[in-house]
Amino acid sequence: MKTLLPAALLTMVLFSGGPTLAQVPPTPSTRVLSPVPPAKLPPELGLDEQLASDRTALLQAIDHSLQYLRAPSSQVRYRDLAIPGITHERVVRSLVRFRQLLLDSPSPHALQTAVRREFELYQSVGFDRQGTVAFTGYFEPTYRASRQPTSEYRYPLYQLPQNFAQWSKPNPSRAELESGPLLRGLELVWLRDRLEAFLVHVQGSARLQMTDGTVMSIGYAGKTDQPYTGLGRELVRDGKIRQEDLNLPVLIRYFQQNPSQLDIYLPRNRSFVFFRETNGAPATGSLGVPVTTWRSIATDRSLMPPGALALIQSTLPIPNASGQLEQVWVSRYLLDQDTGGAIRGAGRVDVFMGTGSQAEAQAGLTNAYGRLYYLLLR
Repeated sequence: MKTLLPAALLTMVLFSGGPTLAQVPPTPSTRVLSPVPPAKLPPELGLDEQLASDRTALLQAIDHSLQYLRAPSSQVRYRDLAIPGITHERVVRSLVRFRQLLLDSPSPHALQTAVRREFELYQSVGFDRQGTVAFTGYFEPTYRASRQPTSEYRYPLYQLPQNFAQWSKPNPSRAELESGPLLRGLELVWLRDRLEAFLVHVQGSARLQMTDGTVMSIGYAGKTDQPYTGLGRELVRDGKIRQEDLNLPVLIRYFQQNPSQLDIYLPRNRSFVFFRETNGAPATGSLGVPVTTWRSIATDRSLMPPGALALIQSTLPIPNASGQLEQVWVSRYLLDQDTGGAIRGAGRVDVFMGTGSQAEAQAGLTNAYGRLYYLLLR
């Protein structure tokens, strides 16, 4: 999320208390991952058909995790992680070996066979302690913007105030900041759509197509200490959208048809995010390394091993031969490289789906259950 860390993730728009997946309770921090006997693993687990088209992306994601894990600070994080059998050294060895297998394996089937032979799989207990995990998606949006306010571009994103550390606690709410003088002169860019500006707050980063023809990338610079409230939860609670119908396209369509409702619902999210220009830097997760499209996930950083190799099984929206999105049951290798405010407990995973409109469509339609494993070399 460039920095996608406190970006709150797309799921917070919808699910921070929102639809079915939002009802997932946090999991106690004890025994969140347990090794699975090989005989009990699903036979199709580890067969990642996507490798035929994006092996390079997975290699890049592995290298980004190794970059993080080779920093001394990562060892401190692992000392605080109380998962029997999962250590910093073992995670590094696992990534190095998997990388080599990925290079050497002639096919997804060959890689699956090697992984099942050489790796031990640790499964998340999920939100129900039966292994069920709720999967959602997030993305880096692209919007049109202006460096100057105009009659069309009226909704600003703000830089972090220089004296922010000295602000009194609790910080002002979103409504207070947007209507008061505290942020005057700190406008970074202006957007033409109020909901788009809000979604940038949720994602924590964006690529902006500027009116002068240039492209600007912006990322997270800080946030207030006010609580986050998801729009989806509020709309469902008020009976505006049915819980089973809620996804990002439905939410956007609701506000397009009822723009006056933005005055009611946006202020309910009291949290406020500040931004900085990132000069074209790639979307970056909470580990300080780039996140990779369809190869990076966000989990609860207080529970899961950062930078580790994960394997998921879930239903995800995949383009078919004609380009239409279809819900497909997949098995996929990813790297745990991010976190977010809506990602709490062992039963929540957010998949990074990339930048732009295609990624937005896929993220908005990702709302499914599945299973989460971590791979550790035997």
